[in-house]
Formats: sequence, structure tokens, C-alpha cells
Amino acid sequence: MWKEFKEFISKGNVFDLAVAVMVGAAFSKIVESLVKDLMMPVIGIMFGGINFAGLSYRIKAEVIHYGVFIQTLVDFFLVAASIFFMIKVFNKLRGKGKTYEIKAATQLEVLMEIRELLQKMQDGKKEKLPPIQGRRTSIRFKKRD
Repeated sequence: MWKEFKEFISKGNVFDLAVAVMVGAAFSKIVESLVKDLMMPVIGIMFGGINFAGLSYRIKAEVIHYGVFIQTLVDFFLVAASIFFMIKVFNKLRGKGKTYEIKAATQLEVLMEIRELLQKMQDGKKEKLPPIQGRRTSIRFKKRD
């Protein structure tokens, strides 16, 4: 059992995952600060300094803190939007999403090339036919890193 555990730990995937978790935790703090310290004050100014977290409704002895729920929803949407826009900017800077077009030969063109090669191999005994103009097919590829 110890040997299996050692093999599991020594695989690179475990270390990659650990690094990803640590970077994710650090990135989470950045996004939370962006929302809490920069975006929420601006939203508070736009809505007249309203604090959602203080909103509540009392029913007899119990208090329903619906404002905390609203605040959590607003935080979630702001965090999601922040991450979305950060990823969009990051991908644009990296050049992701660029497409490359490659012209692919049609089946007829490939067959014509094969025929011409066969004619050359026969030392020109047959009269060469002019190449047939076929329709080209466009194939789009996205660049992968």
C-alpha cells in the first residue's frame, strides 16, 4: 500500500493539481477584493449608499435576513462578470480565438495529381492532359497551444 501511495504522489498530476489549487485560491482573493473594494462602493454610490446586508424582515421572534442573500447574489454576479472579462482580456492578449484557413484539395484535384505523377513515371509515353479545375474546400482550424 505504501508503494502505491508513493507512486500516486510521485506522479506529476498531483503536484500540478496542488499548484492549481494554490493559484486558484490566490486568484479568488484578487477577484473578491475587486468586487468588495472597487465595484461594491461604486454600486453603493449609484444606488444612494444602500447596504443590502442590513435588509431584514422580522416575523415574531425570528429574523429573515434577505438582504444578506441579495448581497450574496450581487457578489456572485459581479465575481462571475469579473472573471469572464478577465479571461476575455487574457485570451485576447494570448491570441486565442485566432482562426487559420487552410485550402484543402478536392478529391478530383488529388486524383489529377496522382494521374500526372503516374504519367511522369511512364516517361511521357502518354499525352499529358491539362489539369482539371476543381472546387476547393475551405477548412478552418483554431490554433491550439
